[in-house]
Amino acid sequence: MRNHARFVRRPLALTPLIDVIFLLLLFFMLTSTFSTFGEIELSNARKGSGTAAADVERYFVQLGAERLTLNGQPTTLEDIAATIETGQVLVSLDADTTAQRLVDLLRLMRARDGLDVLVLE
Repeated sequence: MRNHARFVRRPLALTPLIDVIFLLLLFFMLTSTFSTFGEIELSNARKGSGTAAADVERYFVQLGAERLTLNGQPTTLEDIAATIETGQVLVSLDADTTAQRLVDLLRLMRARDGLDVLVLE
């Protein structure tokens, strides 16, 4: 015997589907990263590894959270990028210097060929 009852189609409940989509959206938002990470190549300064020529132009940069000086004169990152072309750059860090500020400076210096950048401890 076959059941000849009509198939009754029930309306689809969207509430559980919306809950699942919301949970997935929340999961992906919380696990994703919105900041970019960059790599800066650092090398150790070894004795005798510096430039031996006496005519190399040297610059002294003091870097702090709010302060940036080039050879004792206040400046900005854009001015440093325009001023320093070749030579040796010594970077002294203040106690309040953030890692992001140092990375910004080193990124500008790395873009220049012929620069020897040393970060002092």
